[in-house]
Parts: sequence; structure tokens; C-alpha cells
Amino acid sequence: MTAATKTNMRVIFALTLVHFTGDFYSAFTTPLFPLFVEKLGLTLTQVGLIAGIARFLAFIVQPSVGYLADHYPTRAFTMVGLLLTVVFIPLSGIAPGFWTLLLVIAIGSFGSSMFHPAVTGMVPLYAGNKAGLSMSIFNTGGTLAFGVGPLFVTWYAARFGLSALPATMALGLMVAVYLYLILPAPPNEGLSQNGFLGAIKESLGAAWKTIALIWIVMVLRAVVGQSFMTFMPVLFVQEGFTIVSAGIIFSLFTVAGTISGLMAGAFSDRIGFKPVFYVTHGLMTPVLLLFLQLSGGWVYAGAALAGGIVLATLPLGVVMAQSLAPRGRSMVGSLMMGFAFGLGGLVAPLVGKLADLYSVRVVLTGISLIPLVTLFLIARFPSVDRPTA
Repeated sequence: MTAATKTNMRVIFALTLVHFTGDFYSAFTTPLFPLFVEKLGLTLTQVGLIAGIARFLAFIVQPSVGYLADHYPTRAFTMVGLLLTVVFIPLSGIAPGFWTLLLVIAIGSFGSSMFHPAVTGMVPLYAGNKAGLSMSIFNTGGTLAFGVGPLFVTWYAARFGLSALPATMALGLMVAVYLYLILPAPPNEGLSQNGFLGAIKESLGAAWKTIALIWIVMVLRAVVGQSFMTFMPVLFVQEGFTIVSAGIIFSLFTVAGTISGLMAGAFSDRIGFKPVFYVTHGLMTPVLLLFLQLSGGWVYAGAALAGGIVLATLPLGVVMAQSLAPRGRSMVGSLMMGFAFGLGGLVAPLVGKLADLYSVRVVLTGISLIPLVTLFLIARFPSVDRPTA
């Protein structure tokens, strides 16, 4: 196996650890919304506003950060961003009111937008001939964090209280020191002479129409996933589940997405992206509607099934776009994962307002129908059979 085709698992692991650590702390916010509602008297509209702004800052600003990361190859984007997330998200536990809570979560979320583009853009360089699998492993760091993080933080908050949350930053700071010692600097993309729009044009090239189509599908998928991940804990606490049980449900949803993402990545390396998109998006609506009809212990199984289907294609949109437009990997990756994910989360205030008016369950039922629209767009995807680094 040549150097060009060999996968550098040491670097892939380091990049995955960055992804896991940052998203582990980012995952604290959503499962704690029921406690924030109780402590601070938040409305569901305010919950949606916090979630929407957090995702705006964590994801929608990623293309601009990706542009800077492509132009100025430095580890500062990764390390500073990781530190902001590790430090400020835990401070939400001692926030005295709505605006303070919004501020610390916003700063932590902006930190998330700093490290994501740089590390996502580096994955293809060390993936060898396993681009789909490597990106799925990298994505596993994030989805696993969003599975383990809620379990940890709901147990921790139930055991020690919200006011003890700042102590959790110690673990993240230790990991940051380790990453500082082993993480390589990102390479230069050769786009330093281009402005922001020029960098986008250079990155996407002639494939921009296809990439835009993929991006729309990723946005619609994110609307569904983000709406369920934001309001699912609130729904089940309202219906009698404990905060820890709601955290378990949330974790099952996201951990199942970790497993399905790995499977989807492996299958895409063998049969291409399009069939995987067809199957998962075709199953999404019936699985989500089934999940909302379950009760009792069946909710846990339904959460795992729903999360596995909804989150499976999250890494594939990134790899597919990078395969079609390999230049400016940070920019392309941030458009697919960050900007799309952020736009999906930006509808959270609207979803929250509708939930205040009509109930969480009714609104999530309507959102479950969105994946049907994506099938018409997926039909126009090109056949990219073997993604390569």
C-alpha cells in the first residue's frame, strides 16, 4: 500500500478526538433544557431561541472560519475553538438568568465553529483510499459525543446540581493539552490569493450546482434532526420521564447515529453514495412517525431506530462534496456539515414558538414529513462510486 493510499490512523484518531471533546461539551446544553426551564422559568420560545442562536454560531459561521482556515493554516483555530467550548459551556450551570445563559452558550458555540472546519478539512489528507470510512470515523467522534455527553451531564446534574457544572471543564482542559502536543498543523490549500467569494468559486469549481443540491438535502435533514434533538428531551419530561431518562433517550438517538454513520460510510465506499441516501431518507418519515407513537419502554428502542436513520448520512454529504470539489476542503466541509447543520438548527425558535401554540408532539409529527421532499432531490444526485482522498 503506497503512502498516497494508506490511511494514517494516528492523525485520524487525533482529529476524531478533537471532534469528540468539543462536541461532548456542546452536547451538555440540550438535555439540560428541562432543568434550565425549571430553574430560570424559560418558555419554549426562549428554549428555541437559545438553541437557534447556539447552532447559528456553532455552524452557520463555519464557512467564514473555513475560508480563514484554508488561507491561514494554523492550529490556533482548532485549539482556541476547543478551549472556548470546554470553558464556556460548563459555565451555563451557574448562569443566573436567561441572558447570561444565552451569552455563555453562544461563546461556547462560537468556539465549536472555530475547530470544526479545520479538522474536517484535514480528514481527506490522511484518509488514503478509505475516504468514506475515515470521515465516518471522524463523524463518530461528534455523534458519539452527543450520545455520551447527555448521559454524563444529566447524571452529573442530577447528582451534584447545575451549580457544579463548571468543574467538568477540567477533563476537557487535560485533553486539550494532549492534543496540543500531537496534533499536526493543517496544510496550505493554495487559496491565499483569493477573496471569500473567490475561494468559494475556486473550491467548488464546475461542481457547484451538484454541491448545492447535496447541500439542500443536508439542510432539510438537519431541520429534522435538530428539531428532534432539541425538543425530544422536553417532550418526554413533559410526559412523565425523568431528566435522566430523557438524557438516555437523547443518547440512544445519537449513539445509534454513530453506528449507522459508520455503516453508511463503509457501504458508500463499496456501492456509492446515492443508494445509501435513498434507503435512509426513504425510511426516515415512517420511522419517525412510529417513534412518536410509542410509549413506555418502547420509546428507548424507537429513539435508537430513529436516530440511526436520521443521522446516518451526516458524514456522507461532506465526503461526497469533497470528492466532487477536492480543493478548499475546509470550506467545502464547513458548507456541508456546518452551514447546513446550522441552518437546520436555526429554525429552532420557530419550532419552539409552534410548540408553545400547538404542543411539541404535533409539531414534531409535521416535521417528520420533511424527508419525503428530499427523495426528489436525491434522485438528481450524480453517481460517485469511489470517494478518494
